[in-house]
Amino acid sequence: MFTLRHGSWLNRAEPELSVLTRQALSLRRPTQAEVHAQVAAWAQACNAAQKGINWQFRTADARVRLKHLYPTI
Repeated sequence: MFTLRHGSWLNRAEPELSVLTRQALSLRRPTQAEVHAQVAAWAQACNAAQKGINWQFRTADARVRLKHLYPTI
């Protein structure tokens, strides 16, 4: 992971931890070693997929998603 030019590293870490929780830690594991193995396998699969985050949120998109905040004139 690299340091973002604009914004905080937390903007990248929070969604990553959310996905980790939903995908890899949804079931309880009896031992810490099993949790470690599950997280390592998940991280390897995510790194191999090379998916990124689309940070672009344009005004037109905001008007569609947040109609009550961006009224059209």
